[in-house]
Amino acid sequence: MRSRVRSYLRAVLSGLMVGLPATSHADFGPAQFTPTNVARHAMFYVGGEYVGDAGTEVMFGQMYVEAWAPAKVTRKYPLVLIHGLGQTGTNWMVTPDGRKGWADYFIEQGYVVYMVDQPARGRSSSLIDGGAKMRTTPVPMAQRLFTAPEQAKAWPQAEKHTQWPGSGAQKGLLGDAVFDAFYAGVVPSLADNKQSEALVQKAASALLDKIGPAVLLVHSQAGLFAWGIADARPALVKGIVAVEPSGPPFQNATQAIRELPWGLTNIAVRYEPPVNDPAEIQIEQQASADANDLVKCWKQQEPARKLGNLQNVPVLLVTAQASYHAPYDHCTAAFLKQAGVPTTYWRLEEQGITGNGHLMMLEKNNLQIAQQLEGWIRLNVK
Repeated sequence: MRSRVRSYLRAVLSGLMVGLPATSHADFGPAQFTPTNVARHAMFYVGGEYVGDAGTEVMFGQMYVEAWAPAKVTRKYPLVLIHGLGQTGTNWMVTPDGRKGWADYFIEQGYVVYMVDQPARGRSSSLIDGGAKMRTTPVPMAQRLFTAPEQAKAWPQAEKHTQWPGSGAQKGLLGDAVFDAFYAGVVPSLADNKQSEALVQKAASALLDKIGPAVLLVHSQAGLFAWGIADARPALVKGIVAVEPSGPPFQNATQAIRELPWGLTNIAVRYEPPVNDPAEIQIEQQASADANDLVKCWKQQEPARKLGNLQNVPVLLVTAQASYHAPYDHCTAAFLKQAGVPTTYWRLEEQGITGNGHLMMLEKNNLQIAQQLEGWIRLNVK
């Protein structure tokens, strides 16, 4: 009986394999497996609370955290990496064409790295409290803003974009293998930025309470979060690297004035002298832009209030040459400086790094950029 069963299984499996090519690990290619110096790793959740009536409770607002560590930690403070809109912590792990990501680079420099998925995003529960709405990034928007802005030329610097990986006429567009690999990782996000800010502030504060002092490295939408996290835990945020943070002050790039009522956030932050209502913050616009390809900035009227809890938090704000942030990130840097925050502002082309767009951590020269960021951290975070 057993021999007949074995013969039957061999026949079935042989039939299933007919017409399929022989495969091995090597067939997946080197882009699928990235050498790493990660010696230890962990995952856990922080934040979250039970909601709902007794007997039907569920948890909402928890945040997934993945931690990587080298065999020997040589840097004083870990890095907390927080992704932008439509993305997850995978942004930092590997590029869509299979190259080493920023997380592995920082591991090689001796840092412990914590990567999160925002609450209600990715591996954090997507359970929505109170029927909150979600939003997505459609393909045309992703192509126009991130992967092929040189084709749309929607802002003056867009045509300088050269660093997105891939080749051929479809580079950066739907149907290209690299674009498709990138877009497969685009996920829905909470539609309400204020809700996202409040949830991340609470969960990230719990993370810092757990791991101790750290440097925040934030991208895009997460720029909104960095200021609120530092405001809530000023003693635990030892520095902020803000890679094209959402802005500019008091208005989103394409929205009306007071889109960001507290300057750089939708949620309240501490000002000195104190502010009870953000309308108390008196603002004015530049009479003329600093250059023809830049927007006119909004700033506080003098004497400017200070961001009270960020006075001792060094900030590096970085803008890519060809990004849609290129026309206005200088306004965010100017606002921070006016509010008393020790801020360094880099345009990457002035650092000798050209051709990048908004998703610079995924582009061809991503490790060159990571090296520059790490150099600033070593010199400025004490």
